[in-house]
Amino acid sequence: MDSIVEQMHTFFEPKAVAVIGASRRTMKAGHVIFKNFVINKQRNLFKAKLYPVNPNEKTIQGFPCYPSILDINDEVDLAVIVVPAKIVPKVMQEIAKKGVKAVAIISSGFSEVGNHKLEEEVTAIAKKAGIRVLGPNCLGVYDSKTGVDMLFLPETKTLITGDEVVATPRPMAGPIAIVTQSGAFGAAALDYLSGKQMGVSKFVSFGNKADVTASEMLAYLLHDPKTQVILFYAESIDNGREFMEVARKVTPKKPIVALKVGRSEAGARAAASHTGSIAGSDKIYSSAFKQVGVLRANDLEEFFDMGKALAFQPPVAGKNVAIITDAGGPGIMAVDECVAQGLNVKKFSEETIAKFEKLKQEGKIPRFATNLNPVDLTGSVTSEMFEEGTRILFEDPEIDGIIVLGLHHLPALQEDFVDRVAELSKKYTKSVVACDVGETEMALHIRSRFDKLGIPAYFSPEDAARGMAALVNYGMYLKKCGQFDQYFESFMKRKNMS
Repeated sequence: MDSIVEQMHTFFEPKAVAVIGASRRTMKAGHVIFKNFVINKQRNLFKAKLYPVNPNEKTIQGFPCYPSILDINDEVDLAVIVVPAKIVPKVMQEIAKKGVKAVAIISSGFSEVGNHKLEEEVTAIAKKAGIRVLGPNCLGVYDSKTGVDMLFLPETKTLITGDEVVATPRPMAGPIAIVTQSGAFGAAALDYLSGKQMGVSKFVSFGNKADVTASEMLAYLLHDPKTQVILFYAESIDNGREFMEVARKVTPKKPIVALKVGRSEAGARAAASHTGSIAGSDKIYSSAFKQVGVLRANDLEEFFDMGKALAFQPPVAGKNVAIITDAGGPGIMAVDECVAQGLNVKKFSEETIAKFEKLKQEGKIPRFATNLNPVDLTGSVTSEMFEEGTRILFEDPEIDGIIVLGLHHLPALQEDFVDRVAELSKKYTKSVVACDVGETEMALHIRSRFDKLGIPAYFSPEDAARGMAALVNYGMYLKKCGQFDQYFESFMKRKNMS
């Protein structure tokens, strides 16, 4: 396993990179990829040596260009191939002769279009030379710390008006790794996470998976100190037994959230035509994921919601959830989704109910507020009411997790309720998620503020409930395999250091 980790490490932290097919033509993928490396080198982010390879160019972006990788005098441990598919075998022969350790083949035109023989030829060359291959037909790798960026998707593009806009932004550095079979999905994921200000440690796109497998990459990420949560998109999983063995080692240390597509017969057919995948029985996948602690998302939104919760908050040790809100309807929506997710929204203990009654008598919350679960502070809510009410829930030993539904629209509620709840959460070890409904500037601000303070915030009560469910389900799995206390302690240590 150590050798596999070392092999995968070359993709993310090479000593020297050759971009074969680098180009001066701005619309070419080879131009964008080489430019990515150059820009990150200028930012002092990418520190490895960099070589463009193209027999038709003398220089590219100020770098001397080489006709072949064999013309480079220095050692090269990573090559990025961006040439037509028919040329790739010849290029691979030269790469093998050069002694390169790892190759990312961005080029398409292989098994995904029925050209299996060409892909087999390339794989045979690599196997004989001991070269590890990512792809073909992939986006390759992005590492937010080392500056490796093989994405042929430019960060900016010019509109008709002449204004430049960010087309495919790169997320900031953070704890989430993305492992995806689909390059287009991966690009969308990076865009989403960037927009939500959620940080990424590493991104890897497999494409046709001719060599490097998801299992090997998961094994590598287990040992990556920058990765704490793994988001895994798959159309198929080859060698299921190997995957389960690796996942069983990873999940007690780092949560894996999987979005496995191709559930239906039509979806499986689409997956086969996309990356040449054989999707397999969906029920088998669900059963296998459950056995090894992989959390399965049902759709794209839940995929990111679960990842966000697991990145921001520690796992939850039980299924008892408390809901505090300033709006009765959304509170009921949250209850319904919690129950649908298998969580308990039980009536509070007599002691907790008595504490809320005392607040009513003291005039600190409205006399007509409900306090059985959910707590509805009503339209008369203030920041102080949210703080006092949430404190009581944190202190209740029977409550495992808290959902705060603070709709900002009400006249007496100030935005500092976010900070008050966040400050409270620092004093306790109980997990909390938040929700504010709306898409106006204020709603976006409230959710963003929660996120920045380490509390995952969601657009809808259902999303918040699903985020809490991910924390509960992962906590239940950790307890089952006897790793809850160890993981919880490690998570809190990281959180306190950040």
